[in-house]
Amino acid sequence: MVAGILTELELQQDFLKGVPLSSVYLGGGTPSLLDISELVQIFDRISGLHQLETNAEITLEANPDDLTPEKLRELHDYTPVNRLSIGVQSFSDADLQWMNRAHNARHARACLEDALKTGFSDLTIDLIYGAPATSDGQWAENLQTAFEYGIPHLSCYCLTIEEGTALHHFVGEGKQPPVDEEKAARQFEYLQRVTEQAGYEHYEISNFALPGRYARHNSSYWLGEPYLGIGPAAHSFDGENRQWNIANNTLYIKSLKDKVIPFEREMLSVAQRYNEYVMTSMRTTWGTDERKIEADYGEFATRFKQGVQRYVLSGHVEEDRRIYRLSRTGKLLADRIASDLFVS
Repeated sequence: MVAGILTELELQQDFLKGVPLSSVYLGGGTPSLLDISELVQIFDRISGLHQLETNAEITLEANPDDLTPEKLRELHDYTPVNRLSIGVQSFSDADLQWMNRAHNARHARACLEDALKTGFSDLTIDLIYGAPATSDGQWAENLQTAFEYGIPHLSCYCLTIEEGTALHHFVGEGKQPPVDEEKAARQFEYLQRVTEQAGYEHYEISNFALPGRYARHNSSYWLGEPYLGIGPAAHSFDGENRQWNIANNTLYIKSLKDKVIPFEREMLSVAQRYNEYVMTSMRTTWGTDERKIEADYGEFATRFKQGVQRYVLSGHVEEDRRIYRLSRTGKLLADRIASDLFVS
């Protein structure tokens, strides 16, 4: 797998047209399972093929049980990683057992303490709300724990049940309860309120950061900037075209041995690019700019203006000098509002 990634990096070195990298993100799986020598190979190949901006954000996604004190020291001393994205999910053993996570609450706390001691101050953690095992009290405790550790960035997601998963099957058979939407909404509203009180900025539907600590990498997605994805199932975007690699690990490795990147490509229509802009921008603190729609997607400007006024009048969208942002109550309806503004 590492050999395939190194080869694809070489084959894709011109994708971003020499633009210096402001961020690198190793995730979408569990890269913390790789040993340090493998991670060093990947980072060396990236830096050999691309110019990195000074103080580029370099993030490694990890599970708490992978981040032993020794692994953290090696990451700190031998790799350029300066930010960790840790899949904590909860500080409750009952929650973690229900989610079938490999780590427990002790692992979750220990990895944060060890990361901070090692010198990693730029941390983001994932937390999940709306799960059957997550009471309102436990959700409040999870957030308070994050605040006590001084975590500068939180990614908080509502539990979703994906088709084809074991959980979807169990819910269908009545062995597990479905998502309680009223409870999920209540916990999301609490999340908005207490993070604001703690000094966090709610800069994207699921993301909260202390001032100046926004995720540069994720922000580039939401702002529609080009990005390059490497590895199985990785997606890339050059501003007009989207492409994605096959998800099958074995076929990916076999193809790269022959120096062929196994991907599909889609040229986005104006309508698709408009829909993506509305979907991503409306979820963020930067909002949806009516002037950009007029300039880039002019044929849909009237449709947008007429559609969004309904939500301005209902109080779900706020307008400020032709920029539209979801209100606090509107954030509960983000997907519905965006889809109502889409064009076919």
